[in-house]
Amino acid sequence: MAIRGPRLEFSVGAFLLLALASLLVLAVASTNQRFGVGGGDYVLKARFTQIGQLRKQAPVKVGGVTIGQVADIQLDPVKYDSIVTLALDGKFKDLPADTSAGIFTSGLLGESYIGLQPGGDPEPLKSGDEIVFTQPAVDLIQLVGKYMFSGGGNAAGAETHETPGADAPAMEPQP
Repeated sequence: MAIRGPRLEFSVGAFLLLALASLLVLAVASTNQRFGVGGGDYVLKARFTQIGQLRKQAPVKVGGVTIGQVADIQLDPVKYDSIVTLALDGKFKDLPADTSAGIFTSGLLGESYIGLQPGGDPEPLKSGDEIVFTQPAVDLIQLVGKYMFSGGGNAAGAETHETPGADAPAMEPQP
């Protein structure tokens, strides 16, 4: 005997709507999208020689706290540098002019983000200004490759040009 009625159909429908809403929130949160909260009314630019895996919508952090996101990434056709546009919350519009920016990774294989380090200059950066002091992304795969295939140190089985036992203590003759 199957029990059917308006109550059961309503509860199943409500459950499905709740499940779909949860999936939507999860999908939006996993792609670093925002729900229109916060600003973007304070825009800065930064020029990097290497951006690694940095993507649009990546977080911009100061001291580990997210204050904005990467709005755009363009290539300079003259110098072939990457120009990254940062959209920051308007509350943080008084960043010093000597603020530095670097591209970092959360953990070993985590997402890339821009980390800002405020300086001590009393003059603030204005919206649209470029951050002069930048640090490019570090490519971990390239570093591991350099370490593994560099010729530093003796390899196993390498010739050392030493005579065997040269550093062994001399034996005294026994009477």
